[in-house]
Amino acid sequence: MKKIVVKTANAPDAIGPYSQAIKTGNVVYASGQIPLDPVTGVMVSGGIKEQTVRALLNLKGVLEASGGTLDNVVKTTVYLADMAQFAEMNGVYATFFSEQPPARATVQAAALPKNALVEIDAIAVL
Repeated sequence: MKKIVVKTANAPDAIGPYSQAIKTGNVVYASGQIPLDPVTGVMVSGGIKEQTVRALLNLKGVLEASGGTLDNVVKTTVYLADMAQFAEMNGVYATFFSEQPPARATVQAAALPKNALVEIDAIAVL
């Protein structure tokens, strides 16, 4: 199958040698999104709630650029800098995935890029 690179200004540019997402057939593999403002490239201010909102908005932007929406997501992985913030992250996450939420794994990471509190990646089927 053909591999299509997905790139959008509605999410931060990749900060390394990777694509915002890859689309192959009707499947989108979205790279992890951290809470960088896509316009300024600066980490959003605030705590885990604000950072989770921005990470999910970035993910939404990538999925829309691929021809999908958050409703197409079948699997996410959430990386937290501190698992003690799980409940706060989960409350925000639930507002983005209220009906038919995707499968999910949540893990604590020793460190995340740019000292983010959260990073979220996804697989979507269009």
